[in-house]
Amino acid sequence: MNQQSPVRSGTAALTLAALGVVYGDIGTSPLYAFKEAFSGPHAMALNQQNVLAALSAVFWAVTCIISVKYVWLVLRFDNDGEGGVLALTALTHRLAERQRASTRMLAIIATLGVFAAALFYGDALITPAISVLSAVEGLGVATPHFEKFVVPITIGVLIALFSIQRFGTGRVGALFGPITCLWFLVIGVLGLQSIIETPVVLQALNPLYAIDFAIGQPGKMFVLLAAVFLALTGGEALYADMGHFGARAVRIAWFGLVCPALMLNYFGQGALVLRDPAAIKNPFYLLAPDSLLLALVVLATAATVIASQATISGAFSITQQASRLGYLPRIGVRHTSDRERGQIYVGSVNWIMLLGVLLLVLEFRSSSALAAAYGIAVSGTMIITSILVAIVLLLTAGRSRLPLLALLALFVVLESGFLASNLSKVADGGWFPLLFGSAVFLLLMTWKKGSSLVARQRSAIDLPVQGIAASVLQGIPRVPGTAIYLASDRNLVPSALFHNLKHYHVLHEHLILVHVRTEEVPYVEAGGRLQLDRSEPGLLRIDVRFGFREEPDLPAALASAASQGVGIDPMTTTYFIARSVVQDGPGELSAWRCALYAWMTRQAEGAAAYFRLPPNRVVELGTQVLL
Repeated sequence: MNQQSPVRSGTAALTLAALGVVYGDIGTSPLYAFKEAFSGPHAMALNQQNVLAALSAVFWAVTCIISVKYVWLVLRFDNDGEGGVLALTALTHRLAERQRASTRMLAIIATLGVFAAALFYGDALITPAISVLSAVEGLGVATPHFEKFVVPITIGVLIALFSIQRFGTGRVGALFGPITCLWFLVIGVLGLQSIIETPVVLQALNPLYAIDFAIGQPGKMFVLLAAVFLALTGGEALYADMGHFGARAVRIAWFGLVCPALMLNYFGQGALVLRDPAAIKNPFYLLAPDSLLLALVVLATAATVIASQATISGAFSITQQASRLGYLPRIGVRHTSDRERGQIYVGSVNWIMLLGVLLLVLEFRSSSALAAAYGIAVSGTMIITSILVAIVLLLTAGRSRLPLLALLALFVVLESGFLASNLSKVADGGWFPLLFGSAVFLLLMTWKKGSSLVARQRSAIDLPVQGIAASVLQGIPRVPGTAIYLASDRNLVPSALFHNLKHYHVLHEHLILVHVRTEEVPYVEAGGRLQLDRSEPGLLRIDVRFGFREEPDLPAALASAASQGVGIDPMTTTYFIARSVVQDGPGELSAWRCALYAWMTRQAEGAAAYFRLPPNRVVELGTQVLL
């Protein structure tokens, strides 16, 4: 199936699949979110006033941040159908360039987006660990004899989850969608039954309960925000996974099933602890009758596996976008569906994440301990998303711009409160996502800086294309065939051509310089893929454009040049590529960052494999670069 003309599945099928991929994360928050408000070192006293205040805060936080901000507003700001903070960053950057924004402004936009993406990776590691742990801990509620098996079972479930990723999110979503649908129906019914027994909890729908609590006890509200925020985790993954299924399916699933079921369950837990304060040890599982407890544990475990799927898929999307936009080296990406163009698998990221998740489980060993580490990364990413959407609004015209900016300002204030509350948990485990996010941010910015320095050095050494045919190539013996040289700069002759001339003293009869450009849009239409330049006699220049979500296939793209009168015979064509060998030198990068960049260069997928070049038609030439 042509990537530029993807066939979308029916809305019903996409909505069901979206349940299985997009909403797993936020859908399993009832397992631990409400409980954390009344447990741990900063637990609130368990009384009716505090329970109603907590429920009111949860309801209005979910309504404002998830229903209004993400599902209603942010999903509108897609980049040609793709979501996620890097896609939003690319959109913002493109609009800022059109408005001729300053270099400083462009740098700020890029830095914000990259830092948010780095924080997202921290969330992507913690979500599988805390979700699956919280579900398997239900075995300890059923019988204390199972408590010693919680960690081993969790590890086994996680290994199985990451092992099936290679089959693709489409198949995973089709498998998990019905299970997730059952999950939301079950937790909604359990919550509704409890609410019917103690309907007083419905008073918490009044926002004054949360407002009065914040005014009367600001210190306790500050601490409560960290627990309330656990009900919001998954919002950013929702946005990042939008490209897999489309905004329409995501909205239908949220308003039609997910949101009502979540609210019923949270209020049901509140009603339960008002009737029986001892149930606060695990109010989610104690909603169920004893005869159904083990069945609920099994269903919850399946649901938390699905919760992990949302962030894993989001991590794949963010990694591909970072690579295409120049913040990571070339990474092997496999598209797992002929129908849905956003469904991908990144093997290296998959196994690195599995290792990180297993280390987290072994280190923290309980969902309550991990809850302290959860929230900082997500709240930071949410704030940056709000800021970037605000910048997009400022760069575009529209009657509704001012009201939306005012709304975003409110969101930033709320999210800043959540971030401040979560920062109080740094010593209890919150240091992990900050440390991990900072490390990822360093990798992303080092690759971007090193790549720009390499390009600048090459531009200073390589000769310009203009006039090269008359000044250098004139009189050089020619041999039959076509030589295609990959050029990092369309206006410069690639060093591989001069190395070839230096060693063999001949050139091919047909010379083509190919410059591959990644655009700040996810996909490029077939008609705009190639741009030919015949201004230099005996030398053809071709610009090939790919979107940042596409899997580049250079031979297939060049084959379409036949429609413009350029025939490229695969059997007589040789591709010449240059591989840089980075060494420390008197450049702008410090020695340790130069070593880091050199290491990342060695991990990059080779240009031949990345561009799908035929292995038996490739000649690779090494060049030394001093940074």
